[in-house]
Amino acid sequence: MRGSLLVAGTTSDAGKSVLVAGICRWLHRRGVDVAPFKAQNMSNNSVVCADGGEIGRAQALQAAACGLAPSVRFNPVLLKPGSDRSSQVVVRGVVDGTVSAASYRERKAALLEVVTETLADLRRDHDVVVCEGAGSPAEINLRATDIANMGLARAADLPVVVVGDIDRGGVLAHLFGTLAVLEPADQALVAGWVVNKFRGDPALLAPGLDQLRALTGRPTLGVLPWSPELWLDAEDSLGHVADGVVGRPAPPVGRDWLRVAVVRLPRVSNGTDVDALSCEPGVAVRWVTEPSRLADADLVVLPGSKTTVADLAWLRSTGLADAVTAHAAAGRPVLGVCGGYQMLGRRIHDPHGVEAAPGTVEGLGLLDVEVTFDVAKHLGTPAGTALGEPVTFYEIHHGREIRGGGADPLVTLADGTPEGVDAGHVLGTHAHGLLENDALRRRLLARVAAAAGRDVTPAPDTVYAAVRAAQLDLLGDLVERHLDTDALERLITDGAPAGLPTVQARATS
Repeated sequence: MRGSLLVAGTTSDAGKSVLVAGICRWLHRRGVDVAPFKAQNMSNNSVVCADGGEIGRAQALQAAACGLAPSVRFNPVLLKPGSDRSSQVVVRGVVDGTVSAASYRERKAALLEVVTETLADLRRDHDVVVCEGAGSPAEINLRATDIANMGLARAADLPVVVVGDIDRGGVLAHLFGTLAVLEPADQALVAGWVVNKFRGDPALLAPGLDQLRALTGRPTLGVLPWSPELWLDAEDSLGHVADGVVGRPAPPVGRDWLRVAVVRLPRVSNGTDVDALSCEPGVAVRWVTEPSRLADADLVVLPGSKTTVADLAWLRSTGLADAVTAHAAAGRPVLGVCGGYQMLGRRIHDPHGVEAAPGTVEGLGLLDVEVTFDVAKHLGTPAGTALGEPVTFYEIHHGREIRGGGADPLVTLADGTPEGVDAGHVLGTHAHGLLENDALRRRLLARVAAAAGRDVTPAPDTVYAAVRAAQLDLLGDLVERHLDTDALERLITDGAPAGLPTVQARATS
């Protein structure tokens, strides 16, 4: 079996990432050599690969579904938004400047060559490559310079399946309209539909799908049911909704629950760092955006941020900074990760204007550390020990820590270098993925439970990697059970069928 497929979506968060991961898992379990690919991703949720660059975390998840280690080839262009109007550009894993929406259009011709060359390499090295689009192919105002949806499909002759989220409402109109606004040569590659997040009686949906086929000449390849068990590795901050419990935590091993409040910063990055906490029985993790939500928390987490200084100002303007400080003053645990760690220190120096205008701002002063932003981004996948346990993790940051004389490290790298600060009830680190280390996570939770005076026994058998693998297997199961996999395989190997009809957006006279 050899071939490729592009999964596009009617909207952002329609289900492209999880569908690609599910298809990859389904193929991998059949023994197919499959790899994921997303030409251009826009997300502040990224990981560092063994080959030294960073890619979107969704592509790392998809790589895991394929049984592969993350590689910069799986996501050659990554945009990391720093504001509503500008983004840092990462090309083949390395930062390559900052762009506005207008200036990025001028770079796309060169980037199209980058993505098509990378995809061609992957297709030579793997039997199947499953590609993920970006946003929606119906963004016709961007079509002329598109490198991720129909622009990529045309350049690489990829058959396209479009997935729509029925939970948002209007999915049949979204699917029809996506096709109808495309030019005929693009429409010729759109070969079918997938409906995502359906709950209810499939018989009620069937007449609509029949009519959709009559109107478009294209079949629905399947209807994926709503699955509340799927929650790990949210693609971006759209998944970090305030006040709801993250995941599906099992009842506590002891008598009490532990309550974790994660501050939902405006430019939160790598929010998936707290996912591992949500895998633990008896640990209720919530994203919060206002001070009262910290009042009954046993642990407060300040996560990463793409714009640390701006998000620190927001923290102060909302009263959350005072609430975090009061929480720490009462001897209750606070954990800062990357940008959140930098906020907890004494000062943040930005002499080169990495984030905004050059200058220095005061931090919250809860840790004896200062941070200076370097122009070059620090990327790494080190190992070491933390809280007496061996750990692995990854680092993505411009900040360089300047430690105070009395600051004990949270992490000690394999070469003896100290990293982060452990001040007892206040901890900070640049390490992403640290909580995915099972023994370290249990030690931290035991410390939090002791500080809170709660009867909580960390579960001895929670293995984060196994939880993640189970989610991938669930995705593979959903694809196998609810999609027409024979039709999907034909699309992958044979491409879009010839003679697909062109649909008019409106009647012509």
